[in-house]
Order: sequence, then structure tokens, then C-alpha cells
Amino acid sequence: MLRTAAEIAAGLAPARLARPIAPGEVIHVVGAAGAGASAAARLAAAAGAIVTGCDSGGPSPYTVALEAVGISVAAGHDPAHVAAAIPRPSRLAVTKALTSVEPDHPELAAARALGIPLEAWQQVVADAAAGRTLVAVTGTHGKSTTAGWLVDLLVRAGLDPLAFVGALLPPALTGGPPSTARVGAGPLAVVEADEYAGNFDPYRPELAVVTNVEWDHPDVFPDRAGVVAAIEAWLRRAAAAGPTRAVVNVGDPGGAELAGRLDDWPGRLVAVALTTEGTPVGVEAVAAALAARYRTRAGPAVAVAAGLEASTATGSRLVVAGLPGADGPLRLRVGLVGRHNAANGLLVAAAAAALGVSPDLVAAGLAEYAGVGRRLERLGEVSGVVVYDDYAHHPTAIAATLDAVRQREPGRRVWAVYEPLTFHRTAAMLDAFAAVLATADAGVAVADIWPGRDPDRTIASADGLAAAVAARAPGRVVGAPGSVEATAAWLAERVRPGDLVLVMGGGRSYQIGRLLLATLTDRTRSRPADEAG
Repeated sequence: MLRTAAEIAAGLAPARLARPIAPGEVIHVVGAAGAGASAAARLAAAAGAIVTGCDSGGPSPYTVALEAVGISVAAGHDPAHVAAAIPRPSRLAVTKALTSVEPDHPELAAARALGIPLEAWQQVVADAAAGRTLVAVTGTHGKSTTAGWLVDLLVRAGLDPLAFVGALLPPALTGGPPSTARVGAGPLAVVEADEYAGNFDPYRPELAVVTNVEWDHPDVFPDRAGVVAAIEAWLRRAAAAGPTRAVVNVGDPGGAELAGRLDDWPGRLVAVALTTEGTPVGVEAVAAALAARYRTRAGPAVAVAAGLEASTATGSRLVVAGLPGADGPLRLRVGLVGRHNAANGLLVAAAAAALGVSPDLVAAGLAEYAGVGRRLERLGEVSGVVVYDDYAHHPTAIAATLDAVRQREPGRRVWAVYEPLTFHRTAAMLDAFAAVLATADAGVAVADIWPGRDPDRTIASADGLAAAVAARAPGRVVGAPGSVEATAAWLAERVRPGDLVLVMGGGRSYQIGRLLLATLTDRTRSRPADEAG
């Protein structure tokens, strides 16, 4: 069932232009243990606000950074967090995952009764970035990797950006524990901009990066055209607020559709494509064709093209033409594996160059970037079993992640372990999920579905997805063990030396790989010395 953005954001104030956070302003963040809400809390506090938070799920990997700066997150929800708070909050920041299923939640009702405004946490992030040049990364896949990569490169360039990324940034970037927020004093702010139900509406970027456009969020978008239209409208609002540039992956069909609709857009377009050409002459020809094909009211697009020269277990080599600031075609190494990461890296290079970063620094940043949390993250190896963790939760992302992990660890049997993210996505894309999971050669485990913002939890099940996988892979080991704990235990009984376990999904799936490694480690330690040898 399709729902409007207004229905999902019931009770929240409309998105508005960003305004600086006032020192001493009191902001209460409901759901502060989430990836985005925790960043809003951290950035608001750094801007001088007094921040409190609560979350029904208790501590998470994202609350560690809050605790480090003295922001406490109360376990559970209580209207007293609002009504009895001293000083009383001047506004509440909340995720639409809550308003989507419980718009009359007691804390929200208490705030309304007291006349306290309710806003999406993205508005707080936008306010924390007010006064800086805003760079926003959107798209169906690769937002966190691309945004984190750009942050890393800008830090290397000495630009000290403020940032929100939907995955944990390492201590080298945060200056403290891993966090989804970076407190920087420089002139730039980088944000991950989610297209779901108007989540990116508070952001008015001066530079937008569009990684790709595919059908997702089937509860709000009927098809890919709906996603394209939402991003187009967002870009038009940004241009209405001031000069805007957009770096768009036109090598992606949805990105090409979007760019083709911007001929009357007043901003400047940078058209980027990863091609099959692998020579300087070839990519220069592609770049020239892109410049001729795409234009806006501001003139022909700036065109950046790259050919994938080689792919290895440690990344890719690209031949790049059209990069601003470069004298001619460049050969660049991308340190993350997978064709999708070669495309992400090219977008990062184009965006950084558009911001004035030199080609030499761009080259170093592409080659040396190590990634963000839960994006093809190698958790460890025990008894010959390697475990990876990834946030992939869409059939296209799962396929790309499986290809990448096979490139990185050739010759291993691969287990695909998936905690589906939302019932509505699982139901709408069940056949596509089943088809891609069935390509895992060792076996498949489907954990219980993480509901997120689902009002209806009857439309799909882990058992149903597992059955669909088994029907496509006769004889393959396929199961729906239950919780993340049960899934880890189920895997521990079936994996063998030489296997690779790739855990994917949202929710609590990040615990599966760690629990599996802990179980395998305990078994190794408890084995008799002669057996272990």
C-alpha cells in the first residue's frame, strides 16, 4: 500500500530553510540510538545546544560517540522526558520510522500539548550545517560509501568538513569513537541525503551528488519514475534557494533519466559515467559524447568518464578523462573492490574536483580510502571461516556485494545471510531477493525481518523468502532460523573451513557475524590440543 510523505511524517513540522542552532537551545532527540538521529544529537551539541535523548532499543553502536561527549540516552520512552524536563525542550527531533507507525506516540503527544515543535532529525542536521557550503549525497545505493569517501578526501585536503554519514566513520575522521557525525570547523558540510518520504527536504545543497536511481521504498514510490521525480523536485528546490551544481551518475539508467529531465534546470550539471572503454582515447570520446548529450540552462554538462582498466582483489584501475583541474586523462587506482565502488569512487573524484581539490589529492584519496562501517567490512577469520558484514538490503545491492566479496576472496564457498529490512520491501521484491540470494554457492540463511517503519507485518515472512530461495536452488542449504542469535547459532553448526559468510541487512544483522565469530572462537579454544592440531 502506497503512503504519502505527509502520512508518514504525520505531526511533524514541514521542512524549512536551515537556520543556525542557537547556543543553549534545548533539543530532545527521540530515537537517539539510530544512525541518523545520533548524528543530529552530536552535531547539535557541537553547535552549542543542550541535547537529551531516548530510545526504546537502548544503547547501540551509535550511542558510544554520544556518551563520549556527555550526551545521555535514556532507555525507553516517557512523556516525562518532555513534560518534566528542566530545562524544557524547545523542540523535539524524531525519525519518521516512529511517526510512520505511531504518530500519537506519548512523547510526541506531550510535546504537542505543550506547543513544542516536532521536526524530523534531518532538520537538526541541516541547521547544524547552516552557514556552510552544503554537499549532499543522494541515490538508491552507495550513499554512505560515497559520502564517507568524500569526507575522507576533504579531510586529506585540509578542508575540515562537518559531516553526517549514515554509517560509522572511523576514529581517524571523527577524532573520537566511531560515529555517524564529524564535527569540523571548515567551510564545507557533507550530508547523506535520503530520498525516502521527503527525508532530504531540509537540505538545500550547493553541490548534490546522485549515485544512481532505482526503484526502492515501495511504500512511497510506485516505480523508478517516482524516485526520479522526487530527486528532480529536490534539485529544483535547491536551485531555487541559490546556485547549485549536481554530479550525476549518467552511466546508471535512472541517473541518465534524471539528467535528461534537467535541460531547463538553472544549475550546472556534471555528468559522470563508468564505461567499458579502457584507453585514454576511448574515455575522451565518451566524455565528449556526454558533454554533447547533457545540458542545463547553464550550458553543456561538464563530462567526466572513466574506463575500467582492471579489477583485482584489492580494487580497480581506472582511466579517467574530463576531471576538472587535470591536464588530460589520468590513471587512478580505486582501493575498494567491486564495479559499484569504481563508480562510487569516480563520483567522489568528480565531486572533490568540483570543490577545488587537486588531482594529486584526489588520486591519493581514491587509492587509500578504507571504507565506512558495515560496507563490505571484514570482521575476521576463525578456523578457516571468514566473516564479512554489509548493509546491503536491496536485490541490486546484494548482487553487487556478492560480486565484490568474491573478487576480494576468490575461491571460497559463499554463504549469503540476510536480515530483510522491512516487510513492505520484502513483499514487493520477494522474487528478486530470492533470485539473487540463490546464487550463494554454500547456502542461505534468512533471519527474522526487521520491521522498521512497517504498519503491516503480515505481508511477508522470513520463512516465505527462504522457501522462495530454496525453490530456485534445489539441494542448497537454506534456512530461516529466526532471531539474529538463532541465525548465528544455525550457521555455526554448518560452516566449514574455507567458507565465507557474508551477512547483509539492516536492523540487528550487524550482530550475526560477531556472534558467529565468538562461537567459532569458543569452540576452537575448547577443543583438545591434539584435535586442534
